[in-house]
Amino acid sequence: MALITFLVEDNKTIRDNLVPALEDLVNGQVVGFAETETDALAWLALHPHDWQLLIVDLFLKEGSGLGVLSGCKARSPGQRVVVLSNYVTADIRARCEALGADAVFDKSRDLDAFIEYCNTDRPSGFATLA
Repeated sequence: MALITFLVEDNKTIRDNLVPALEDLVNGQVVGFAETETDALAWLALHPHDWQLLIVDLFLKEGSGLGVLSGCKARSPGQRVVVLSNYVTADIRARCEALGADAVFDKSRDLDAFIEYCNTDRPSGFATLA
């Protein structure tokens, strides 16, 4: 069963590497991506139940991942929001968690933990794509 994922990441190189990694390592299906806070919030508003995992970078072409976190607080209990960023400090981690992030990972140090999280804390209660 595929883990239906939406990606908020403005760096094409990272997207080009992350999408196949998600497909191969966690059976993820990336259903779309946004490069800006505005585009991410618009997609989430139009598709409130069409995702199980939301992966958010903090620095975007416009706005920030913090704004995306603020905008998806009303998600369903089984939907998970993960911050995956190059800028993870104790303060940033606390702020992300206060805004509703289920987990926060550093791109350069925590990729194995991120993959493990995706495989072990799979959202339930949603129709998944086979």
